[in-house]
Amino acid sequence: MGYGAAPTPDGKWLLVAIPSTNEVAVVDVATMGVVRTIKVTTSPQEVLVRPNGKVAYVSCSASHQIAAIQINDWSVSLIEAGPGADGLAWAK
Repeated sequence: MGYGAAPTPDGKWLLVAIPSTNEVAVVDVATMGVVRTIKVTTSPQEVLVRPNGKVAYVSCSASHQIAAIQINDWSVSLIEAGPGADGLAWAK
């Protein structure tokens, strides 16, 4: 079951956190089908896509990390965030 979700700015993809499998599903909005799943770290929660559409950030509360997913190749890097890594928001 999905938890947090966010679309890419171009409307092509919807990224959905799936805490039960420690993955993020990539949904093709045109077909509403899952085209891939991306393994992240423990308990992905919220998803936030950069306004330029290049990176999606996924809070992973149980591991105290943020997964940064590069949209162009779906690679993942992890950012240490400390306890309570859950909600995400942009700040100026």
